[in-house]
Amino acid sequence: MGSSLSVSEKSIHEFTVKNSSGKEVDLSVYQGKVLLVVNVASKCGFTESNYTQLTELYRKYKDQGFVILAFPCNQFLSQEPGTSQEAHEFACTRFKAEYPVFQKVRVNGQNAAPVYKFLKSKKPTFLGARIKWNFTKFLVGKDGQVIDRYGPTVSPLSIEKDIKKALGEEGGELPSLNP
Repeated sequence: MGSSLSVSEKSIHEFTVKNSSGKEVDLSVYQGKVLLVVNVASKCGFTESNYTQLTELYRKYKDQGFVILAFPCNQFLSQEPGTSQEAHEFACTRFKAEYPVFQKVRVNGQNAAPVYKFLKSKKPTFLGARIKWNFTKFLVGKDGQVIDRYGPTVSPLSIEKDIKKALGEEGGELPSLNP
């Protein structure tokens, strides 16, 4: 099944990644936030629906401590061929993404980004840890621990109940303002 994943980090907050301009970002800035980490691509069949729904979820829950971390990846049929900056501009211009879009990464193989090695080691699938395609999603709790992993065919809106639960809205219902 490939090499085993040996990861010493205990939380996603222990990693440093680069933004689309190449500046280092310490993921500890997201402590106390619920994260959805997604490997994105601009030329994939899942692009339109995923980016549209990711933007919708972010706008709906960002004020409650929800953040999407998008990592462009060109490992699947070269569906993110441009630069990191071009991937960022695509997401922000075409899909009005207001969430962070980081530098392009590899999600599989020896040169996979350390943050992806961590995510995969915490939530492998029954087929192994490999990311199978673009728009694989990892839901990470406020404590930096991986809650769940969702495949590319799982739409972002279909995991809204899990996001609400992670944010602390157990039943997903907002309290009534009427006594």
